[in-house]
Amino acid sequence: MSWTEGYREWLPPATIRDSVACYWVSVTSPGRGPAQAFVHPDGCTDLIWQSGRGAFIAGPDTGPAPMQIPAGTVLVGVRLWPGAGGPAFGLPLAELRDQRVDVIDCLPRLAGQLPPELTPQHALSAITAAACQLVSAGPPDNLVRHATTLLADSRTTVAGLCTALALSERQLRRRFDDAVGYGPKTMQRVLRFRRVLTQLAAWPQADLATLAVQLGYSDQAHLTRETSRLAGLPPAALAKALQPPPSRARAAP
Repeated sequence: MSWTEGYREWLPPATIRDSVACYWVSVTSPGRGPAQAFVHPDGCTDLIWQSGRGAFIAGPDTGPAPMQIPAGTVLVGVRLWPGAGGPAFGLPLAELRDQRVDVIDCLPRLAGQLPPELTPQHALSAITAAACQLVSAGPPDNLVRHATTLLADSRTTVAGLCTALALSERQLRRRFDDAVGYGPKTMQRVLRFRRVLTQLAAWPQADLATLAVQLGYSDQAHLTRETSRLAGLPPAALAKALQPPPSRARAAP
């Protein structure tokens, strides 16, 4: 593993991919000032080790989550799919919604495996081992995983989903609150928003009225309201923020 500045992610072993979306690391240069990161909602939950802090859980977000990262910080993370976080941690994820909670406060035995003084390489080994243990002991809620797949279609309604799954709306909401951290309607909004991010990153000059219709929004104003709520930015500003910065070599005079 290279511990150079930047962000990188990779797939977990095939045996745990039903629960784990990816492993990732982020390294901030010690020679710069603090970095500002903006995390957008994705329906996932992350177990993160931070150098000098130790381990914490990044609960499911329902809006933009700015994070100030000190210079020289190393973050090592495991990202869990929607429907996998609650069972793996043994906690109703609704209790962690929009929060960053130190592991020692909710899973003290796990905190002992991920102390702040680990080297990044040892932290990577420890957090991947912990992830395997957690998802083996608490496999994902497959009904919620299946429901999330169905919700990716913007034409799916919660009522129709309940009929397809033979659950009441109350039962479905409880399953989502426990395994994802929020209800199916919010999950559907987040999934549609993630498609917006993909499109704007690839085509920042996309016609927004056309994009709104293609992705299932009622109109451009609806698209604007949703990106403002979920990302804190209207679509045009969000498209600009998603573009990679110019390389230092090209930016130099």
